[in-house]
Amino acid sequence: MTINHLGQFSNIETFLTTGQTTFRNLRNQADDQIDQTKKNFGDFLAEAVSKMNDQQLDVNRLEEKALVDPDSVDIHDITTAMAKAQMSLSLAKTVVDRVVTGWNEITTTR
Repeated sequence: MTINHLGQFSNIETFLTTGQTTFRNLRNQADDQIDQTKKNFGDFLAEAVSKMNDQQLDVNRLEEKALVDPDSVDIHDITTAMAKAQMSLSLAKTVVDRVVTGWNEITTTR
């Protein structure tokens, strides 16, 4: 049984070249996906404030609907919407307070 060393080397070289190309393609695809999902802090903050505002508007809509047609809205839905809106508002206030505190500490560092 003889082994063709040159043939095996050629196969290994082809395999390595193909593997490197595949790895580069995978890495480029991963980098593209990361770039697509990256958001800067301002975009994230604007989206969070928008969602918080939408929750507040949902509560107002449900309250108005309950006043106009009380049988069409369950009080439990109103209570749940109010709790979600209150929690998001509380979270937003906490984040703003922490950001302001952090900024003050950074600017007064000696």
